[in-house]
Amino acid sequence: MHRHGYQGRKLGRERDQRRALIKGLADSLIKYESIETTLPKAKEIVPYVERLITKAKKGDLHARRQIISSLQTIESAHKLVDDIAPKLGARNSGHLRIVKSGFRRGDHAAMAKVSFVDDLKQAPVSKAAEKEAKPAVTKPAARSTAKPAAKTLRGKK
Repeated sequence: MHRHGYQGRKLGRERDQRRALIKGLADSLIKYESIETTLPKAKEIVPYVERLITKAKKGDLHARRQIISSLQTIESAHKLVDDIAPKLGARNSGHLRIVKSGFRRGDHAAMAKVSFVDDLKQAPVSKAAEKEAKPAVTKPAARSTAKPAAKTLRGKK
């Protein structure tokens, strides 16, 4: 380990650009609760956001100000402290999940989806409860007896 310099991934950017990128990705992750980005960027923002969640669980003014300085918008900082952190209170760590999602079409870069482990919108439903909630399968509607319109070739009938 080097004593000087950057310990993580450089992501092809200089220091200030890299910091802005990570802030922006973290901000989007909190705002949309799930983002898709390249795998190296995903691996870089997960520990960054994990630390922010740990601070958000404290919920005091100092922690809130530290989170505001670590994100791009104040709204996402307040959302993290007021909405997301209380829902993740039972967990000590591992709040985020990285799922590989294939390769980007243009340059074949490995892509990954980063999202919160606990679905913040609704609690997970067990398989048995899911089967009970499914409605009975109905027969498809009868097909129409009307004939389709005749196809024309470039205006000729």
